Amino acid sequence: MAGAITEPTLAAPSAPVIDAALGRIRAIVGDRGWTTDPGEIAPHVIDQRDRYHGAAAMLVKPADTAQVAAVVGVCADQGIAIVPQGGNTSVCGGSVPGTGGDEIVLNLSRMNRVRDIDPANYTLCAEAGCILADLQAAAAEADRLFPLSLAAEGSCEIGGNLSTNAGGINVLRYGMARDLVLGLEVVLPDGTVWDGLRALRKDNTGYDLKQLFIGAEGTLGVITAAVLKLFPIPRVVTTALVAVAGLDEALTLLSCARSASGDQVSAFELLPRIALDFVCAHVPGTRDPLAKPHDHYVLIELSSGDPGPALAETMERLLGQAVEDGLVLDGVIAANTGQSRDLWKLRDSCSEAQKHEGGSIKHDVSVAVSRVPEFIRRATALVEAAIPGARPVPFGHVGDGNIHFNVSQPPGADKAEFLDQWDALNRIVHDLVHEMGGSFSAEHGVGQLKRDDLARYRPAIELALMRRIKTALDPRGIMNPGKVV
Repeated sequence: MAGAITEPTLAAPSAPVIDAALGRIRAIVGDRGWTTDPGEIAPHVIDQRDRYHGAAAMLVKPADTAQVAAVVGVCADQGIAIVPQGGNTSVCGGSVPGTGGDEIVLNLSRMNRVRDIDPANYTLCAEAGCILADLQAAAAEADRLFPLSLAAEGSCEIGGNLSTNAGGINVLRYGMARDLVLGLEVVLPDGTVWDGLRALRKDNTGYDLKQLFIGAEGTLGVITAAVLKLFPIPRVVTTALVAVAGLDEALTLLSCARSASGDQVSAFELLPRIALDFVCAHVPGTRDPLAKPHDHYVLIELSSGDPGPALAETMERLLGQAVEDGLVLDGVIAANTGQSRDLWKLRDSCSEAQKHEGGSIKHDVSVAVSRVPEFIRRATALVEAAIPGARPVPFGHVGDGNIHFNVSQPPGADKAEFLDQWDALNRIVHDLVHEMGGSFSAEHGVGQLKRDDLARYRPAIELALMRRIKTALDPRGIMNPGKVV
């Protein structure tokens, strides 16, 4: 282990101190901006996977940045811990408070204005509480694309997306969340506001401060607004699901697709046969689009601003040549938007379908793209040896090296007994990832779930640097304690 990460000592304030502070907060945010009702607080103190249950002294919903700054200022004065929260779609417990009941949850959902769209500059300025799907729609109305896209986009919020450095299906073409940000507005742990809402693509005036807060999961400050990059909206999209001859052939096909299309591959997603079986068995309205079963499939999407037939022709030539070369065994190209949605439903339903097969132990890992086939083969062998009958379901973003290596319980096994092996199985998979130079958290963050992994796998110098930054910005340790560092 590289070394344990210790939390700054934060003594819990006395009950009278907390009560007085909550009174000041109530005055700041007004009647619509707070609640202590247990029923209203309950959905905000539990994580999406039902692994973490916390408690909060108050749920606070500020209306603007000034209110956020004032609330944080009160908490800084009194040493009250703050858990920043957006849509609470974190899968690592990053937006869930501890169990002590002396923290406040600072939910930014009321701050949901698009402050500005500049189509000529290809930028959009939005507040942290904007739902991701709404930002996609706002960009589309301006004839622009905001490419961040993930399964929770109908409920997740952009502040949380940036705080966790979200990934999703378009990373291959457009990058992670941090690659889509030009500027931030952040309330710092002492209640001061840093206005870094610059819409510049070139700005070499010192440190790139915004990158400190992207991926920090609310441990260094509260992101309240962001200037986001927009892109030309695709005029044509072509989608195909193909059966590949094997994992190595899938990797070769990715290279061929990038070359043949002039790097217009927007998604390249891997599905094993077991995932397709689960989806077709448990998700209504799905079916296997190919005549015969195969071991591995790839969902390919190309997109272009050229509305002509060139892209569809490129896909047809690409797959025709791939069949001749023995890379592709069979496939189907979507003829219209509806068929494309049907193909994407197969991919997007993988996690949901697994729930019907009992317990599932999750891994969100990445390795170099060139080593994805090796990782899947080695991890599968290790897991099957550790838990006979366990069913690995490796799927996801092979185009950027991020594989969701989920493991379903053996048929008929006791779910609770299987899930009790979560930590042991994580260690097996994460040790392999570390050996291969990969990451134990590709896009889901660290939160509470992976703090020990961070201490185990990151170099001591990196942990020390994180701690110095945390101490410098948040010396009292009030920002999202118990998460990341």
